[in-house]
Amino acid sequence: MTTRPGFPGTIGFPPGPEDGPGLPWRLRFGAIFGGQALSLVGSSLTQFVLLWWIADTTGSVSALSAAGMAALFPQAVLAPLGGTLADRYSRRLMMIVADAISALCMLGLIVLFLTERIELWHAYVMMAVRSAMQAFQAPAASASVAMLVPRSFVVRAAGLNQSLQSLTVVAAAPMGALAIGVMPIGWALSIDVFTALLGILPLLCFRIPQPANRDARRTGLWSEFREGIDLVWKSPGLRRLYLLLGVVVLATMPTFTLVPLLVKVHFGGGASQVALMEGLAGAGMLAGSMLMMAMAPRRLVHWTLGGFAVSCASVALTAMAPATLFGVAVAWWVMSGISFAFGNAPLTALLQTTIPNRLQGRALALMTTLMAFSAPVGLALAAPLGEWIGVRGVFLFAGSLGALASLVGFLSPSLLALQSPPARGIEGAA
Repeated sequence: MTTRPGFPGTIGFPPGPEDGPGLPWRLRFGAIFGGQALSLVGSSLTQFVLLWWIADTTGSVSALSAAGMAALFPQAVLAPLGGTLADRYSRRLMMIVADAISALCMLGLIVLFLTERIELWHAYVMMAVRSAMQAFQAPAASASVAMLVPRSFVVRAAGLNQSLQSLTVVAAAPMGALAIGVMPIGWALSIDVFTALLGILPLLCFRIPQPANRDARRTGLWSEFREGIDLVWKSPGLRRLYLLLGVVVLATMPTFTLVPLLVKVHFGGGASQVALMEGLAGAGMLAGSMLMMAMAPRRLVHWTLGGFAVSCASVALTAMAPATLFGVAVAWWVMSGISFAFGNAPLTALLQTTIPNRLQGRALALMTTLMAFSAPVGLALAAPLGEWIGVRGVFLFAGSLGALASLVGFLSPSLLALQSPPARGIEGAA
């Protein structure tokens, strides 16, 4: 084990698995995160089905905004606890329990749909439960990557994970539209339970190394989480990065929730058009992620800022398409997906290679908390804004604000200096 400057006596980056073809780390990493990708397919399908059901039933910006807040707010509240527990206890066990609880709750929602007792608040509760479980599952999964692959593969692993997530979007939207068309919604949601089990199975078969944390049992949970806060706060580059991403998420998150309403109200489309739009955007994300995986770029901050700027601008251009030119809107939405991958994969690799692994759960959870709090605020603002300027106006305003915030990041020397390796801002923080 090595020691990072600025963190005397603590663990920095573990040596990880050995580099070389055909070694077991590839099988273990592929099985675990392949299973998680399948689970994410079911989750994305469920999200598509429920959001379309809400949009089709209510036709209301406020109803969709409430659904978005239910799907984000619990994760924001619980992410600090989830990240701290991920650094203290078994990340593998946390992922298993989170997926299992989500699957059990989904079974209850399925029964309500099949017995025709479903009400709007039932869907909100289910989204809130899934969000709470994500607060524990997400930091555990993200912090596990650096323990499963060699350091030289971390950037490519981030691109691969982004590719798998993009592939789930490609598969989930058409599958969701098809499922709605050929079976009751309750049976469509049952796919999520099956994929959750596929996600749990590899975790039962493979072990995830856990970084040593000798002081974990001597301090309280809050003290441990404060250590992650101090890491970010004392690094000017990380502090500015977190703030910028919070602004981008606050601006753009409502647009992802309001896509079904934009398609229905402005373009006069239905579930199949939403599926086409989301599916092709997912294909764009997949292509962008695979390109990032092949390139393994070094200027991670520049790629992150540039990718998010183009992605946000494309969101605004999507809504500018006339009602008769749905294909133009789809093209811009696809461009948003491609450029999002150009920003997100380098961001993930940047955090995984600059933050000591023993602190990654907490530092990543802090980012999750910031984003998850920003998203409900954005959705809460989008509801009255949408009633005033319409759903197209929300897309135009949000995309423009997010692009501007991303471009402002290029004016920050400390943020541009936050490259890996070495992460000078972090090393000099303590």
